[in-house]
Amino acid sequence: MRFPRFWAKGTAEARTDAGRTLTVACWRASDLSRDDALAAAVDAARRVARWIADGRPRGPRYPYGDLPLREEVLREIGPTGAGTAVITRNGYGCHVLNVARVMFVDVDLPRAAPGAGLVRGLRRLFGRSEDASSPPETAAVSRIGGWLAERPEWSMRVYRTRAGLRLMATHALFDPTAASTLEAMHALGCDPLYVRLCRSQRSFRARLTPKPWRCAVRAAPVRFPFETFEAERAFGEWQAEYEGRHRRYATCALAATLGSGEVHPEVREIVAVHDEETRAASGLPLA
Repeated sequence: MRFPRFWAKGTAEARTDAGRTLTVACWRASDLSRDDALAAAVDAARRVARWIADGRPRGPRYPYGDLPLREEVLREIGPTGAGTAVITRNGYGCHVLNVARVMFVDVDLPRAAPGAGLVRGLRRLFGRSEDASSPPETAAVSRIGGWLAERPEWSMRVYRTRAGLRLMATHALFDPTAASTLEAMHALGCDPLYVRLCRSQRSFRARLTPKPWRCAVRAAPVRFPFETFEAERAFGEWQAEYEGRHRRYATCALAATLGSGEVHPEVREIVAVHDEETRAASGLPLA
């Protein structure tokens, strides 16, 4: 997993063809020291400044997820090694579970009545007939069930989220960079951007707390690391409001367990943490 210990922001000035002076800022990280992170950040800012001064495009953009995520580590879970997991806070303030080898699959679906298609899909999997119309949820669950039917050793927990489905494979551990893992994620209908992020960060991710705007709270006003005391105080005020609101909601709801039902020993703790933090069994509205 890629969560460096030190972050720093570097700046540089660039003069455009129109004579304007711009300040370029870049964040970079290091596991060695803040000074090492600062040196990398200043170097990156100077490169961007040169691209601007030369009138060139900004240069090769970093594809989604290619840089380490600038997220504060809130909690470490389990022993160091294959089962390692951490909970971080993302850019808009949600807690996120990052797991080295427990596969999560994020399946986005077009907006529909929450849960209706999922119920129909599960009925179809267990042999109950349905009409010819097949909502996206129904089709997704049927595809997942058909894929698992050819792999009897697999076990998958299926959760309903506000925007789709979340799958957790429990029978084995997975390498998020392996071709076989990526092929399975694509076959299950995983969001392509999520697949790229897992591969580049060398971990799987699952959001644990609701998105702020779904709880009538704005996104976090500042990001980690906080550059000033005022920024840290502003975040603390926002956090108090968010914590008070998001407890009225769940992030996902367990809908079914498909396949063999096997749970690998190193996956048990991840299941417990995930379900507790997301309030998966609470019956609360999803956000």
